[in-house]
This record gives sequence, structure tokens and C-alpha cells, in this order.
Amino acid sequence: MKVRRDDGYVPRPDSPWSEIIHNLWMGGHYYRTPLGGLEHAVVRNQFEVVVSLYEEEGHGPNPDVEHHFSFVPDSALTPAQIAVVEGLAETVVGALRAGRRTLVRCHYGYNRSGLVVAQALIALGYDAPTAVKIIRERRSPFALHNQVFVEYLTAGLDIARLLSGLDESA
Repeated sequence: MKVRRDDGYVPRPDSPWSEIIHNLWMGGHYYRTPLGGLEHAVVRNQFEVVVSLYEEEGHGPNPDVEHHFSFVPDSALTPAQIAVVEGLAETVVGALRAGRRTLVRCHYGYNRSGLVVAQALIALGYDAPTAVKIIRERRSPFALHNQVFVEYLTAGLDIARLLSGLDESA
């Protein structure tokens, strides 16, 4: 089973979530079983903070877990959507600085969650290429295969927000 991307297909992840750095996990709502089937990644109370960029009923987290949700598409973003990503990344950084076990998730745990996690890593002092490299090494080589998101990170989300706004004013 595979996920569509512009230049072909990528395999679904082999695990529901992966640790990127201490206390920071990245994942999705679905993953591939050892036999190739599709499994639901259900969060209960494994994390103290969950940031979701995609949401589906029955996937958690438990009501006592701090949960931040905002739908972000896996495509070019508007300035308002980029601002949401920046805000969610700040939430992640705050949770990490407080020593809280944090999960950032989207549908499969590749692009949208990767964008927020990479931005959090950048805020913690990593440069964009290093943040992307760490995510690909620890989650999947297919993480952040949305090249637009990598370009946003390389330019800086603040600059990407301003530039994406130029399209709206034209």
C-alpha cells in the first residue's frame, strides 16, 4: 500500500510514530502492518501533548491529554495556514522546553507533521537542511516529500508567509 506523490508513490510508514529528538515524536493516523495491511494509530495517553494536523474520530487522544488540532492541507499553504504552522511549532517548542512528551501527527506522518516538527527543530537551533535530514533519518526517507514544504523551511516560514501572500494580492 502506498501514498501518492507527484513523482510516483511512497510506502506507508511501518510504525505509527517515530521519535525525532528526545520527547518529540512524529507520526500519523495510519501505518502499515508487517503483513502489509493498514492499521489505525490510536493515541491514548502515550503522550502529554498531541498536535494534530489531520483528525479522524476514534484515533484519540484521551480527553485528559492536551490536544491541539488545526487542519492543514498537504499542498501549497495560504499565509493564514503558514501562521497556524508557526503557532503549532511554538506550542511544540514550549512543550519540549517543559519536558513534556509530545506527538505531532497528520494522516501518515510524513509531510504536514514534518513541516511542524522541522519548524520546531529550527526554533530550537537547527538549520533547515539539518532538521529535514534528522526527520528523514528518524521517521522515513519519504518524510517531507512535499517539496513545497521543504522550500518553505529553507526560505523560513516567515518569508514563505509573506511570499505566499503576494499571490493573493495579485
